[in-house]
Amino acid sequence: MKVERGVELLDFDQGTARVVARFRRSGGSEERCDTAYLAGCDGAHSTVRETLGIGFPGGTYEHLFYVADVDARGPAVNGELHASLEKAEFVAIFPLKGDRRVRFVGVVREEAATKEEALTWDDVSKDLLGRMRLDVERVNWFSTYRVHHRVADRFQKGRAFLLGDAAHIHSPVGGQGMNTGIGDAVNLAWKLAAALRGGTSALAETYEAERVAFARRLVATTDRAFTIITSRGPRARWVRLSVAPRVIPILASRKAVRRLMFRTISQTTIHYRSSPLSVGAAGRVRGGDRLPWVPLDGADDNFTPLASLDWQLHVYGDAPAEIVEVCRQRRLALHVFPWQDTMRRPGLRRHAGYLIRPDGHVGLAEPRADAAKLQAYLDERGLR
Repeated sequence: MKVERGVELLDFDQGTARVVARFRRSGGSEERCDTAYLAGCDGAHSTVRETLGIGFPGGTYEHLFYVADVDARGPAVNGELHASLEKAEFVAIFPLKGDRRVRFVGVVREEAATKEEALTWDDVSKDLLGRMRLDVERVNWFSTYRVHHRVADRFQKGRAFLLGDAAHIHSPVGGQGMNTGIGDAVNLAWKLAAALRGGTSALAETYEAERVAFARRLVATTDRAFTIITSRGPRARWVRLSVAPRVIPILASRKAVRRLMFRTISQTTIHYRSSPLSVGAAGRVRGGDRLPWVPLDGADDNFTPLASLDWQLHVYGDAPAEIVEVCRQRRLALHVFPWQDTMRRPGLRRHAGYLIRPDGHVGLAEPRADAAKLQAYLDERGLR
């Protein structure tokens, strides 16, 4: 695959079997591309979404925000994430690779935001930098932007799909934007690959059902948190300045809370239990769940085989001869892990079979690794 830059999508038409797109190159020449599917990863002002006539409801926050990459010194330049919630001058500081390099994401001061001329680093509050004891030595990059919160009405129409910012945009709280877009891409990519290899079109159509609910929930959650963080109202300011500094350290000191925060921000709690691709249950693991991680004797773990990004069957314990034969005939990778008591802790069941999707989620969970049910699952979805 080759990535071509300087190419603009003008429009496209789709029929029942193909999509024909029209492009313009940087030199002005136009050309057409005939393809089976079209994935619109073209951002908040998506041409694909507008051509499909899909709504993008939501709104825009009143504040103007800035992002800056700088070289700095001070206690907050220690390789960790820092945030200041003082007054309404919210700022988050993220460590970057390299000595003393950090990224600022913050709210532009109200008096500076009303300026007609282009803003610069000099418009960032120096009082805030003083309170955080930061000495900025060099500004490598600075830009301002508006923050939106929107989710497309649909993620698919015919043979065209929406992913990433073309499908959903939200505040930077939690740093979930990039992870969510990557999750969209992974979810759709293996389904399109399977459909192009002869699978049913219904396989690709599960993309919207699996991703749109999470996107709506994420946007709603980040919207509430962002409103509290940036609001200039007295109640929000009281929560931000009086409640949060006392409550957050107490909660963060608890192992269970830290674990929940990690699992939420890392998006490892996402599941697709209501998806038509999710079938069965074995132990506490149900179809649609993310495969639980377990360490194995030696250096490997049960996630090592997932690097293949292909369908595979995991059996924790002993695999019946019928299962071994089905996997051989179907050329389905089979990984048999000798049972360890540590496997029971994350919810796995002894001798159970788990059919793992290319994205690491469980498609089929069978308590006794039933060969007939495995065959039926694969055949019904045209998986070869």
